[in-house]
Amino acid sequence: MSAGGSTKAILAALAANAGIAVAKFAGFLVTGSSSMLAESVHSVADTSNQGLLLLGQKTSQRKATKEHPFGFGRDRYFYSFIVALMLFTLGSAFALYEGIHKVTHPEPLTSPIVAVLILVVAIGLESYSFATAITESKKVKGDATWWGFIRQSRTPELPVVLLEDAGALLGLVLALAGVGLAVLTGDPVWDGVGTISIGVLLGIIAVILIVEMKSLLIGEGSTDAELARIEDELATGKVERVIHIRTQYIGPDELLVAAKIALRPGLHMDDVAQAIDDAEARIRAAIPTARLIYLEPDLYRTPATP
Repeated sequence: MSAGGSTKAILAALAANAGIAVAKFAGFLVTGSSSMLAESVHSVADTSNQGLLLLGQKTSQRKATKEHPFGFGRDRYFYSFIVALMLFTLGSAFALYEGIHKVTHPEPLTSPIVAVLILVVAIGLESYSFATAITESKKVKGDATWWGFIRQSRTPELPVVLLEDAGALLGLVLALAGVGLAVLTGDPVWDGVGTISIGVLLGIIAVILIVEMKSLLIGEGSTDAELARIEDELATGKVERVIHIRTQYIGPDELLVAAKIALRPGLHMDDVAQAIDDAEARIRAAIPTARLIYLEPDLYRTPATP
C-alpha cells in the first residue's frame, strides 16, 4: 500500500490546520471566547501532529541495519501513537480544563461576530481537508465500512487524519454552538459548556486512536482475508498443506510471513527448493506487501486422538 495517498491527506490537513490555528488565536484575542481558545490549541496540536506523521514517514524509509535488520517501518506506527497521545493531552485535557474554568468563572464575550466568522471560515477549510482524507482513504478502503477501515487498516496515517478531521469539524460546530448560545441567551456559561463538549469529543477520538496505534505498534498480523489468501497460495502445487503459519506487519508496507509447510513425500532437494521458491512467488504476487517470507518444509503428523 503506497504512502502517497497518506502524504497527500497529511499535507492537506497541515495546510488547513496551520491557517485555521492563526485565525482562531486572532479570534480568541478579540473575543476572549474559551471555545475559540480551546479550538486554537486543538488546531496547533493538529498542525504539530501532521508534522509528526510526515516525520514518521521519512524516518521509516531508512535502510535496515545490523541492529534493526527488519528496517524502520514501525516508525510510522510510533509517531502515530505519539500523535494520539498529543491529541489527548494538548487537545482534550486543555479543553476540559479551560471549559470547567469558564463555567465556574464565566466572562462575557466581546465582538462575538468575529468568532462566528472565523469559525465559519474554519469549517470550510476543515471540510476541504476532510474531503481529501476521505478521497484518499476510499482508494484503499475497499468494501470495508469506515469503522472497519479504521480498525483494520495497517497504514496508520489515513485513519489518524480521518478521525482528526472529523473531530475538528464536530469541534468547530460545538464551538459555534457555544458562542451562538452565549450570544443569544446572554449567558457566557454556554461558551464554557461548548468548550467542555469539545474536550469530551477529542478525548473519545484520542482514546480510539491510542488503542488502535498501540495495537499496530506491538504487532498485528494479516487480516482474515489476507491470511486466507496466503494459505490458499501456499497449499498449491507440490505443497500438500500448511501445518502452521504466523504473520506480522513490521511496517505498513511490509508483511512478514513465516510458515511450516508439508510437501509431497519423496521429493529431491532440488524439487524442495523449487517448491519453496514457487510458493514464495505466488504469495508475493497475491499479497505485494508480503516482502519477507520464511518457509520451513516438514512432515505433517496427524494429531493423536485422545
